[in-house]
Amino acid sequence: MEQALTAWLAAHPDIEAVPGRDLFIVARYLIPMEATLMQGCLEASGIPAVLADAHLMQTDLLLAPALGGVRILVPADFVQQAQAVIDAFKRGDYALDDNADVSGLP
Repeated sequence: MEQALTAWLAAHPDIEAVPGRDLFIVARYLIPMEATLMQGCLEASGIPAVLADAHLMQTDLLLAPALGGVRILVPADFVQQAQAVIDAFKRGDYALDDNADVSGLP
């Protein structure tokens, strides 16, 4: 892992490495649909993201807090970009107003 990423990760202790893999947990959600929405935002931004434990959480939502929820994993090369997208989402940068045309028609 490069030195710049190591320093950045030290400043972001909530980002966890997946042992033995080149993947990092960038977010956790107790509701699987929220995790799927965030995964879509990441992928639309060109960041490969996968969900871990989503099906398990959908099977029994009562297990979500005990198991830590649905995890969003991204490769090490995309960790900083992923964090920027997640921060933008939390700020409301992707929110649509009430008059937004989402029909997809020209």
